[in-house]
Amino acid sequence: MYMQLDIATDVYPMHMGDKFTMVLAPTLNLDGTPDTGYYTQAGRKTLADKYDYVMHGKLYKISEDNSSKDKGPTKVEIYASFGGLLMLLKGDPSSAANLELDQKLFLLIRKV
Repeated sequence: MYMQLDIATDVYPMHMGDKFTMVLAPTLNLDGTPDTGYYTQAGRKTLADKYDYVMHGKLYKISEDNSSKDKGPTKVEIYASFGGLLMLLKGDPSSAANLELDQKLFLLIRKV
């Protein structure tokens, strides 16, 4: 899977060669229940507690990548926006099986 991602490096500095773990999740609830859309300071543990950098955004485009010169297997392109910071994922169509257009997503990162 190829990824291109905008990160607010003034908030979370990252450099070439940094190794990190990244998760895309539809909810921050540890039990997987859907997000209500409202932030509460209830003090409960969430998926965000396990990561250093969290963004909330929306998947706005899913398309086939027809730019391959070798005419190999079809690839899918997945585009998401996190408050103007953009992400492109490109890879096997099975990678997008659980993703839907206009789906809200959380992107979580921590350095390893």
